[in-house]
Amino acid sequence: MSDTGKSDAEKPQPDGSASSTATTEAAPETDPHDAPDTRGDRSRSLLREIASGDVLAGVLAVFLAIFVGSVMIAATDDTVRETASYLTARPSDFFTAVWEAISGAYSAMFRGAIFNYNLTEPAQQWRPLTETLKFAAPLILGGLGVGLAFRAGLFNIGGRGQMLIAGGVAGWVGFQLDLPLAIHLPLAILLGMVAGALWGGIAGVLKARTGAHEVIVTIMLNYVAYYLLFYALTKEWLLKTPGSVNPKSPPMKESAQLPKVLGDQFNLHLGFVLALLAVAVVWWVLNRATFGYRIRAVGENPHAARAAGIDVGRTYIVVMMVAGSLLGLAGINQVLGTVTSGVSLDLDAAIGFDAITVALLGRSRPLGILAAGLLFGAFKAGGFTMQTSENISVDLVLVVQSLIVLFLAAPPLVRAIFRLPAQEAK
Repeated sequence: MSDTGKSDAEKPQPDGSASSTATTEAAPETDPHDAPDTRGDRSRSLLREIASGDVLAGVLAVFLAIFVGSVMIAATDDTVRETASYLTARPSDFFTAVWEAISGAYSAMFRGAIFNYNLTEPAQQWRPLTETLKFAAPLILGGLGVGLAFRAGLFNIGGRGQMLIAGGVAGWVGFQLDLPLAIHLPLAILLGMVAGALWGGIAGVLKARTGAHEVIVTIMLNYVAYYLLFYALTKEWLLKTPGSVNPKSPPMKESAQLPKVLGDQFNLHLGFVLALLAVAVVWWVLNRATFGYRIRAVGENPHAARAAGIDVGRTYIVVMMVAGSLLGLAGINQVLGTVTSGVSLDLDAAIGFDAITVALLGRSRPLGILAAGLLFGAFKAGGFTMQTSENISVDLVLVVQSLIVLFLAAPPLVRAIFRLPAQEAK
């Protein structure tokens, strides 16, 4: 075969060697041990994402708060203080006392919030869990109202006022009207939610039309709602119990009470089911509906959202109305929840402010708020058992809740303590 039949690459070179292209050695086979461990890289990337995310920081904030609370439990225990006086002589007594104080407190909280293993009847053993769910329902609803506003970049500090107004309206419908159950209860819930929505909408309108800061407006509306309810509780044609000197309404009529879902032996009522439905609806709105996209866009950057054609002012108004209706439903839960309940000035039971903590701990995500509401419901239910059986002040539970907020407000501190990587920019 002539040289002309060969390609340039195959022609001999002047030194007798073949072309460099032709003589290039085949690429050596890759050693499987030298190949990049893509699976390991993905695992490390996932672990880093978890470590630098919000969820782990929230869990560790709760852990730190419980740890500090444990130190306070031990420090206030009489036996621990007594054994500390001879710590160097018999250290075992001191550490035993510390362990008994802390384990006794939290085991009492478990018995009061989840399962009472000291009892024998199954219904009574699981009764604490139903109490936790009952306490959690208004916290979840309130947390959803606050968290939804957070997602739109709004600070809804007016949860108390929205609960008072909605609870007052629902209470008036609940004991002033005589209607069948199929109409009475839904009407009381509906009108109460409308009242809460309108009260929250006031802050939304002022924010959208005048630029008034929603924090100041909602705080002031709390006072307005409080004194409006106080006035209503002094008038028999509104909310006052006839012949009574106490500012409290009569109990709700049976047709307007939230029915119990597990029978009369438990206090858990329909309010918890409504809370679960609200979680599902808010999750769907935020993650599947167009309005949820607008909420998230406005919350991320209102100027960019406005440039994209989103009516920011209208979004503020609607968000505050929806948030007010959710917090209003929390107030309705308090008024219509039990047989002896009625409207009073303390119907919000500090839930309006606890809802802020629940929303913060849940990172303003519906499922996170659900988990945070259950946790705080357990704190409330178990705190009473901890106080009665271990003689520990129930205020210590409030200290733990406050510490959770403190650590949530300082994520760099939590990350520094546990040596977590910095949060990745989104």
